[in-house]
Amino acid sequence: MEIDDTNEHEENRSVRKVRMLQREVRRVRNSVSFRLGTHLTNAIRKPWKLLFLPITFPIRCLQIGLERIGKKPTLKSGFDDSNEIVPRNNSIVLFPTNGVGFGHFTRMYAIALELQKQEPKMEIIFFTTMPTLHIPYVDNFSTYHLAGRKKYNDMTSSTWNMLVEEMLTLIFETHNPKYFMFDGAYPYRGMLNAIYGRAEIQKIWMRRGMFRKGASIPVDSIEHFDLVAHPGDAMRCFESEISHKVETIQISPITLFQSKEMLPREDAKMRLNLPIDVNVTYVQLGAGQINDIDSEVSMVVEALLEHEDMHIVIGESMLGERLNISNDRIHILRDYPNVLYFNAFDYSIQAGGYNSFHEMRIACIPTLFLPNMNTGMDDQKARCDVAVSEGWGVVNIKRDPKSISKDINKLILHAVNKKDTPIDENNGALELINHLF
Repeated sequence: MEIDDTNEHEENRSVRKVRMLQREVRRVRNSVSFRLGTHLTNAIRKPWKLLFLPITFPIRCLQIGLERIGKKPTLKSGFDDSNEIVPRNNSIVLFPTNGVGFGHFTRMYAIALELQKQEPKMEIIFFTTMPTLHIPYVDNFSTYHLAGRKKYNDMTSSTWNMLVEEMLTLIFETHNPKYFMFDGAYPYRGMLNAIYGRAEIQKIWMRRGMFRKGASIPVDSIEHFDLVAHPGDAMRCFESEISHKVETIQISPITLFQSKEMLPREDAKMRLNLPIDVNVTYVQLGAGQINDIDSEVSMVVEALLEHEDMHIVIGESMLGERLNISNDRIHILRDYPNVLYFNAFDYSIQAGGYNSFHEMRIACIPTLFLPNMNTGMDDQKARCDVAVSEGWGVVNIKRDPKSISKDINKLILHAVNKKDTPIDENNGALELINHLF
């Protein structure tokens, strides 16, 4: 038995070694230096082509340049479409990228938890650039991590993408998944190379927001997938401006937990070491420093402390620096997912991001929003205005101590009558799983 296992192990090593060398040959053949060198060599071999070289060489350079910035499809020379791997029907690889916060990761984590409930025998594998691998690991999900390119000293984009391709290919060959799901705004070239030609895997792109003309994504990236799933938003979403033939579905906003899954109020307060009989405001405003008097978080905390019966819980990002604060009415919550504790909170003060908005909406927590007005295509103010129209939100765009204090007073009075506003709790995670299975 041990001899058979050894022979099988050696055979697998040989196969993987051959495939790794094939990928390396393909990368060399598609490199800029090789392609330009081949163009020059062909001209030398056929001297009549030298006459046209002043024209053809700049054209070839332009073509390669447009490929590199994603404006033209990448050359597929050297790609082997044949694949002898037989996929397992009970395995899925989830690839959330890391953005400014937990948006991509939270959606994938919600999918994983819902899958765990709906398909208990499904093997769920995380491959991610997020550093918080302990979160899925605790839930018995297999986890693989590759640090983002900027975490390395002087690493080129091509080198980093090679690492993505090699690691993801190894994961595919090890786990033989039936499904692959990516959540991110920009598809990495290494990932596209790894999934190219793998017809045995159903490939899904989870992408919040539509495809707009002028976007930086490679023009051939959408065609690598079999399905594009667009999570909905409380605000109106525009139609996609890029035409493609890939199946597309619209699903409800994806949230990690429903209101019935949150800790009861007393339990949540006890776990956060909060007095039972006080009002509590949950504050999560991003990377501002509480000791900087001009920061939003500092102005918000100062205004809240004017209310003597108010305790403050500041949601500290697990991706950022730790806050330095000493006040018996201020509590730091550095945990994930914080939504478990929402029943402990009477009010909330948030930025206008996708996840935080929809979490507050489901929890029916009266919220003061300070939307980011410089987020490109993500119109946070339009999203937060929905909370105002539904009667549970206040929006501040002035960002000064006087207006923030005024709006906090408004929020507290507002909350008395709007605490139990009913909100639709359709979860896009379950909708997507039902579509796939």
